[in-house]
Amino acid sequence: MEGISGVNSDNQTSAAGAEYGRARKLMVEDANAAIRGAFEGGAMQVVVNDSHGSQRNILPEDLDQRAHLISHSFKRHGMMEGLDSTFDAIIFVGYHAKAGSPRGVFAHTGSGVLRDLQINGQSVGEGGMNAFLARWFGVPVIMITGDDVAVAEQKETTPQVRGVTVKRAINSRAVELRPLADTRKEIQEVAKATVAAARKAPPERLARYVVRMEMRDPTIPEVASAFREIRLVNPTTVEFTRESMPDAYRLIRVIYRFINTD
Repeated sequence: MEGISGVNSDNQTSAAGAEYGRARKLMVEDANAAIRGAFEGGAMQVVVNDSHGSQRNILPEDLDQRAHLISHSFKRHGMMEGLDSTFDAIIFVGYHAKAGSPRGVFAHTGSGVLRDLQINGQSVGEGGMNAFLARWFGVPVIMITGDDVAVAEQKETTPQVRGVTVKRAINSRAVELRPLADTRKEIQEVAKATVAAARKAPPERLARYVVRMEMRDPTIPEVASAFREIRLVNPTTVEFTRESMPDAYRLIRVIYRFINTD
């Protein structure tokens, strides 16, 4: 939701916020623009994975009725739940900058407990992490929408991706918003073009995936290191290795989302 057209305030991004109802409407309209473009580009089926917060933001009655909807946060692969090698392309809608970005609207990674996430030595945000999983299945990430920082970061890990910049980050909170009609038109047009041109690639499956997670709170690494395959690098950082990206992705998600230190 942080990278959705028109979203610019904390009170829009959670169900407790006064403007959440408006923001979830903005979110589904960006999604619908991408869906329309995808079908115009030749898609036979579109699956939407609601991936913000509770991951139950999109009301089924508001979503383009041709699309399938994956809802709720209890997912093995989070934002990429449902993906397998049968898909032809992936579109990221409403993405934000990674944790540590000095400029980027609502910059964070995962649940917000991470200071940095590295996969095989490369610092990534949510879009980068998701791209690693996409490559495992040989499914290209063809398009991303979000603020200018999020789009630029995605191009570092997915150079061929086309971006739709729906707003310009002034700093981590202030933002210059583009007109909604303009962003939805561009989302639809770019989705159409990228889906029409999409070409699958052979799966990229590396011999191992080394993950390093630096946390803001040292309590999480302390708890995570109870598992013998997770190594405590320093009081705020853990590292582990997996032979497949799907397995690495699942463990990343467990550590940042399901370790409760309250």
